[in-house]
Amino acid sequence: MPKVSFILFPEFQMLAYVLASETLRIANKNAGRRLYTWETLSATQTPVPASSGRLAAPDRSGWDLGDTPDLVLLCAGYDPLRHLPQGLRAYLARAARAGAVLGGIDTGTVVLAQLGYLDGHEAVLHHEAEAGFRERWPEIEVSDRIYCYGRRRLSAVGGTATGDAMLAWISATGPEGLAASTAEDMAHGSIRPPDVRQRLQPSADPVLGQMHQIMLENLQAPLALTEIAGRLGLSLKAMRLRCKRGLGMTPQQAYLQIRLQRARELLLSTAMPVTEVALATGFVSLPGFSRQFKAMYQRSPRGMRRC
Repeated sequence: MPKVSFILFPEFQMLAYVLASETLRIANKNAGRRLYTWETLSATQTPVPASSGRLAAPDRSGWDLGDTPDLVLLCAGYDPLRHLPQGLRAYLARAARAGAVLGGIDTGTVVLAQLGYLDGHEAVLHHEAEAGFRERWPEIEVSDRIYCYGRRRLSAVGGTATGDAMLAWISATGPEGLAASTAEDMAHGSIRPPDVRQRLQPSADPVLGQMHQIMLENLQAPLALTEIAGRLGLSLKAMRLRCKRGLGMTPQQAYLQIRLQRARELLLSTAMPVTEVALATGFVSLPGFSRQFKAMYQRSPRGMRRC
């Protein structure tokens, strides 16, 4: 009887938690028996608020392992390391020794990294937290996929991707066909494979997708547009026309937008000084960076960090 242990941190994603537990309930219904069990623990040992403000009460307190879980899912939200409980490390160590899969939903991945459980593993987390994660743990491979499952680790970006991750785990632990029938009862459609990207490509045009990727990989030292066009096998004029047709903006505007989006991610998920954020996203002038940032987000970089 596979067991899941949910560990909720303050401001966890309620959608992800409900979707994960409902997936297990529907799997049991389709199996015709209580195949999966689960319990909910709290990082604070008390009822914990979700990001919506609604409280979720734990089933029990304390960090004894109880019946050994087969899957431990850390469900976290903003600033998860602020609520890191002392007993969690020992709890995860005991679960790992017993063969449990350790998982993180949304920034639960951050907690696993902090405790050393993602060394040598690939991981995913919500794209808004990705920049800060890469800055802190550059040795951990981070993917833009919606979930990652393998080698006794599971991570998911949260939201509806949580359902896909749970269905993948059910496929590995339950009877043949159970995951598919569960997905059908959830009106989920087919189970998305893990290599689906969490962010949509800016255009259906594959050449513009390549342009977008080149720009993402060259933020600190932005490339000349003529060089990008050359890498794409286009003239500058052809790239401009293609970009206007597919994105409704010029390549220069697209590049600026990508750099400012990354700057926002760094401001929200790291403690980097504003000057360093500007340099990391290719702005040599702090006033110029602040002006462009405010024009896009209606807040100054420092104001964005305070909001």
